[in-house]
Amino acid sequence: MKTNYLFALSGLLLSFGSHAQSKMATGSQKPMPAAEWVDADTGHKVVRLTQLDGDNGSFYFHNNPFLKGRGNEGDLMVIYHTDAQGKQLRLVNLKTHHTEPLTRYFKQVKGEIVGRKRREVFYQVQDTVYATNVDSKKTRRVFVFPADFKADITSLNADDTQLGGAWGSDAEKEIYRQYPAKSDFFNRIYDAKLPRTLFVVSTDGGGKLTKLFTDNAWLNHVQFSPTDPDLLMFCHEGPWGKVDRIWHIDTKTKAVKLVHKRTVDGEIAGHEFFSPDGKTIWYDMQKPRSVTFYLGGTDVKTGQERAYQMERNDWSIHFNVSPDQKLFAGDGGDAGQVAKAPDGMWINLFHPEGDKFRTERLVNMKTHGYKLEPNVHFSPDGKWIIFRANFEGQEQVYAVEIAKTAS
Repeated sequence: MKTNYLFALSGLLLSFGSHAQSKMATGSQKPMPAAEWVDADTGHKVVRLTQLDGDNGSFYFHNNPFLKGRGNEGDLMVIYHTDAQGKQLRLVNLKTHHTEPLTRYFKQVKGEIVGRKRREVFYQVQDTVYATNVDSKKTRRVFVFPADFKADITSLNADDTQLGGAWGSDAEKEIYRQYPAKSDFFNRIYDAKLPRTLFVVSTDGGGKLTKLFTDNAWLNHVQFSPTDPDLLMFCHEGPWGKVDRIWHIDTKTKAVKLVHKRTVDGEIAGHEFFSPDGKTIWYDMQKPRSVTFYLGGTDVKTGQERAYQMERNDWSIHFNVSPDQKLFAGDGGDAGQVAKAPDGMWINLFHPEGDKFRTERLVNMKTHGYKLEPNVHFSPDGKWIIFRANFEGQEQVYAVEIAKTAS
């Protein structure tokens, strides 16, 4: 059955209209009395993009969820929906807020990869990779992992020809099984020094898998450059203070290169992501850990580094950069995070000024539970920051307008 939640229906617009510009404390009511409001602490408009019909979640911060709309129909965003029937991928029109299913329901589905050239969404169900076209809704089987190489896809290259990911050993999977909580498995997997293999899979359905690189290290956070189809970034996962984390590999030559080497005792760097033009790799950097906070960036070709310093309360679990690369955003964090920030629970906008960030607070997240990471994305037009949150009592997807609402 097709789900159709067209927020733009005149009746709904009339019902929302009286609340549209109401100033309210975000999360002060569960649920909020309308789908949009002005955050009373920041003056920025917040809009819920999804219906309260179950949990709705946006993608991880570095996974592109957007596709261009047809004509003037509005850009599309792919989300996860979960209810009593299971989990499925859905499409949200960012202009009309119309929502429709993209896939059928599954017990579990993962992958969350959008192909902008092929206009397909790639995802994985158990050992099988599928692709569904966003326009025709036709689904094809792309690849089935063999019994001796059970792995996960996590990224798609710039010309939509290869999917990338990392394979882990059965011994590693057994650690996950015995110790499912991150606090329990994290150090165990790092200390085990088990083999991991980076690989690519062809998207044409021909069944071609190529193994790129194997190391007795926890290779993770695999992501392709958005512009260079042969450049694959990955990390050495583990306690950040023990690893030179950020690396990339040329999928043709298989040459591996370290992106950022720690220079200060106790320094950490991680949660890396590419700039939209693929020229810079950005990352959370602390020199040393939990003391001085930066967003660092390394030029992919020259290796030249730069960094923007920020205050403790402005640190975020994840950062992102606007389409024009003039602004940055962060999803904040509670006092239990690495920054131990006493007032860090905000969606933030960062304005680079010299070698520092000037911070503008967009959404007060004090009623959000940070076990659910908000994972900020800039909208394709650069006018909104999209994130997920649970301050209404369940996981939903929201957008906050960068321009401040007139008083």
